[in-house]
Amino acid sequence: MGYKEDAVDNCGKLWENPCFLGITMFIGEYKHTIDTKKRLSLPYKFRRELGKGVIVTRGFEKCLVVYPQKEWKEVIEELKKLPTSRSESRKFNRVVLGGAVEVNLDKLGRILIPDYLKKYAGLKKNITVCGLSNKLEIWDFQKWEIYRKKAEQDIDKVAEKLPEFGI
Repeated sequence: MGYKEDAVDNCGKLWENPCFLGITMFIGEYKHTIDTKKRLSLPYKFRRELGKGVIVTRGFEKCLVVYPQKEWKEVIEELKKLPTSRSESRKFNRVVLGGAVEVNLDKLGRILIPDYLKKYAGLKKNITVCGLSNKLEIWDFQKWEIYRKKAEQDIDKVAEKLPEFGI
């Protein structure tokens, strides 16, 4: 047996599936491409945790968000708490929930991204997939590079504000 086959973390899973104290963690940046049939291959190391189907919806800063079904159920429960009497709540739900689609991963770990979501995120051929703890983000490669560089420049200012969020 090779090293990877023997490398088991404290969750009983192979290191290919990041885990910290039993909590799924999607981390890292991965470069991929959308093929001519509008399919995107999700990072291999995340596929087991993602399962057979995921939810893809509109995210902030014109990216897409991919949720494992288990996480999506938690998102739904939180969104149900928003007051429907407030126009901001209704607007948010319409954009996020109305834009959501359930997609299955094929045998090669690819998902089909609907045209309306591709258009929303401005996805072309080259894509960056970012692991963000309990979800993934899908970015157009060039948009991600611009966003990432700006965010890196602002990281000190952002860090100074973290205590406001209890961190």
